[in-house]
Amino acid sequence: MADLDLEGKIAPSTRALYERNMRQLVMPAFEHFTLREITVSRVDQFIKTLATTKSYSTAKQARTVLSLALGLAVRYEALAKNPVRDTVRLRKPPSTAMALTVEQVEAIRRAVRSWRRESGLAGPKPDGQLEQIIEVMLGTSARIGEVLAIRKCDVDVTKSPATVRICGTIVSPAGKPTDRQGHPKTSKSTRTVSVPSFTAEVLRERLVVVASEDLEHLIFFSRNHTPLLTNNVRRRLRKALAEAGIQGVTPHSFRRTV
Repeated sequence: MADLDLEGKIAPSTRALYERNMRQLVMPAFEHFTLREITVSRVDQFIKTLATTKSYSTAKQARTVLSLALGLAVRYEALAKNPVRDTVRLRKPPSTAMALTVEQVEAIRRAVRSWRRESGLAGPKPDGQLEQIIEVMLGTSARIGEVLAIRKCDVDVTKSPATVRICGTIVSPAGKPTDRQGHPKTSKSTRTVSVPSFTAEVLRERLVVVASEDLEHLIFFSRNHTPLLTNNVRRRLRKALAEAGIQGVTPHSFRRTV
């Protein structure tokens, strides 16, 4: 098992994810077994355990990389068939992302706008991007990574209504710097979205901020002009809402709301 490698034309970010999942999830469970000892029942138990102890997403990712590896073994005739193919299909649990009411959206807006604005606090004040990101998510239904990947050239506020082209996402491959990927979650997810006036207003504000930058510059960025990390935005949102007593809201809640 340890000698197997994944092959094929896979995007670098996806390859890094596969390699990490193989190393952290699959190998600890199967590294001491020969290929012929990796049976359907053994694989099935492995996937079910991950789904229970970790998450559906983790189990699904582990199943994918294990299937790729054992599929390679079948092609090399080291196995007669791929045992992953005969395992019980994973059932995706119901989505836990909540759709927000108008009142909840307003409460979230107030909480984020007031977060860490008190005098006397140590450290830099929030730069206002978190609340602007929320307005763009509410106006586009885009994923958090897609919003953070919007460039100056993707925004057109000369039209009525204004439009945003969603054509990338922010990725953080293992061992590599966070960067913009040239397509959304899937290559077919590229789209142009007409946005409401409250989102158009935020986009105009961001275009003023990047007025002197080139057309490829991101409209949301760190103090070093590098891409914002999706996990950092999630963490800031979580902290801001926790201080206001608001629980259970994630960036995907805004997408579900739209």
